[in-house]
Amino acid sequence: MRLGLLLCDRVRPGFRVVSGDYPEFVARLLPDQELVVYDLVAGQFPENLGECDAWITSGSRQSVYEEIGWVMDFAHLVRRLHDEERKLVGVCFGAQMIAHALGGVVGPAPNGWAVGIKTVVVPAPQPWMNPVASTFRILHSNADQIKSLPPGARVLGRAEEVPVSVLAVGDHILGLQGHPEFSSEYSAVLMESRRGNPIPDEVVEDGLASLVEPPDTVLLACWIKNFILYNGALKFVSGVQ
Repeated sequence: MRLGLLLCDRVRPGFRVVSGDYPEFVARLLPDQELVVYDLVAGQFPENLGECDAWITSGSRQSVYEEIGWVMDFAHLVRRLHDEERKLVGVCFGAQMIAHALGGVVGPAPNGWAVGIKTVVVPAPQPWMNPVASTFRILHSNADQIKSLPPGARVLGRAEEVPVSVLAVGDHILGLQGHPEFSSEYSAVLMESRRGNPIPDEVVEDGLASLVEPPDTVLLACWIKNFILYNGALKFVSGVQ
């Protein structure tokens, strides 16, 4: 499968020794895929949406509502992907952009930063959520959140601090507010780098404490692959292939 990575940021050079950069994150999450990187920040947008079989985004330090050229161009790209019903998986900033670009509302989270591992409740598992699980653990690093859904979207997962943890539009767009591609080691480094400013010490401490148990990375990798492949009749994967 040819997977297009819509790169919306880069890991700081000093942090890359921990887990690499976003392309390495995604390659580890979804191995054995042909990964094609489009650096949106540098203006590298796909011309033909058929260039790849499916699309996935990175996160970003920007906010989707900022009037920055590439951010607004990204919103237009999401609308194109939706219009053509192309498979898209939005991660963190990407999930927020799905909501923003398609008519929802994104803004600062009322409780501030969500960091560390959050437990997401899945009220109604979807056919592609195989192996089946009613909850999952996923790493977070976000100060914004989706406040209202765009038309036609539905919530597939909720967390205590993140009401829209998973959203979908039709069977072609999936958004995850958390970071399935992050490692706990990178999450810890990122939290420590923001301790005190902009993230309060106590929030960092709680986030670090949550890393005692690992995130459900393998489960989420299976779900993402199944979602990309899902067309109503799918032989599901049971592990990362």
